[in-house]
Amino acid sequence: MSRRVIKNRKTSNNEMEKVKGIKQKIKVAGIVFAIICCLILFIIYGPWDGFRVWYITSTMTTMNHKYLAKIFYSDEDILKVFSENEIIELGEITDINNISFIEDINYKNEYERQVLERDINNNDYKIIEIDQDGLKGYLAVIYEPERIKTVVTKNLGDSGQYLTDLATENNALLAINGGGFVDDNFKGTGGIPLGLTIQNGKVIQSSEYIGSGGLIGFTNDNKLFIGKVDSSNVKDYDIRDGVTFGPFLITNGKSSIVKGNGGWGTAPRTAIGQRKDGIVLFLVLDGRTIDNPGATLSDIITVMERYGAYTAANLDGGSSTALVVNGKVVNNPINLSGENKLRPISTAFILEKDGEDLGDKTCILDKLK
Repeated sequence: MSRRVIKNRKTSNNEMEKVKGIKQKIKVAGIVFAIICCLILFIIYGPWDGFRVWYITSTMTTMNHKYLAKIFYSDEDILKVFSENEIIELGEITDINNISFIEDINYKNEYERQVLERDINNNDYKIIEIDQDGLKGYLAVIYEPERIKTVVTKNLGDSGQYLTDLATENNALLAINGGGFVDDNFKGTGGIPLGLTIQNGKVIQSSEYIGSGGLIGFTNDNKLFIGKVDSSNVKDYDIRDGVTFGPFLITNGKSSIVKGNGGWGTAPRTAIGQRKDGIVLFLVLDGRTIDNPGATLSDIITVMERYGAYTAANLDGGSSTALVVNGKVVNNPINLSGENKLRPISTAFILEKDGEDLGDKTCILDKLK
């Protein structure tokens, strides 16, 4: 037998071995793929409903990604999940007579101390970092509620503005995003606020609002008011500034009842509250990252309860959640296309500057980082 023939046979055998190896790898890959598919289907449709509840409530409460829930689940499945996961508001309006603006110097706990013990470098506000129970964000404590105002996009009816611009243009020390807005065709331009928007006693925007919550604002005597109010009775409640969103979280010192996760899933959150001593709380909690999924409505209630809120309400969250202090974004917003990762919004609550020299108050945030 010639060497050439022997060589060809060896080559042929090697090629056959390679083909067998490739087939074996394909077979293993196919088995692994089938196992993964089975696991995914088991997670999505199996008897354990934890993923199903989280997935449906988290996607269906976004503006642009509701379709993600409907890929895997029927309308009947989605309705069933929401029937078991909701927040039940108390149906009351704020009893402002219980807010007295009396500073309590007796610290009941560590949270009370954090609020009442003012920063020696800043008498206007205090920033408390939230990093507990898997929640990450900031709480702004404001001691003079008369300086809190509602601001509105200058392009009302057309497009919103970034929170940094709203803060700068309105002479704000700090600002948080405000109420919800109409999202025509899922463009998210932020030009049309939901429901009622009130600025300096004047109704800026008025439209029907059928969602949970309602008006969130301040009376002329600087008390946080939450209630289902329309434009016809704004003057009855003496409202000077306000936006619309919800749900209401704490009313007259009583927390709303949360079934399951409240039907809002986990996401970045913004909330506003006021203690009985008149101190106002601006809360932002980050989310939608690998290491931090976000907060539920129960989480916000817990934080607000810890810091003594007598009244509290959920503001627009998700991609809108942001806190701006002295012109800079403090938290970690998740919008990927906007300036400083912000999205255009319709309204915001701001703390106005008082005209005094601010000096080096920006160092307060530097200390947190």
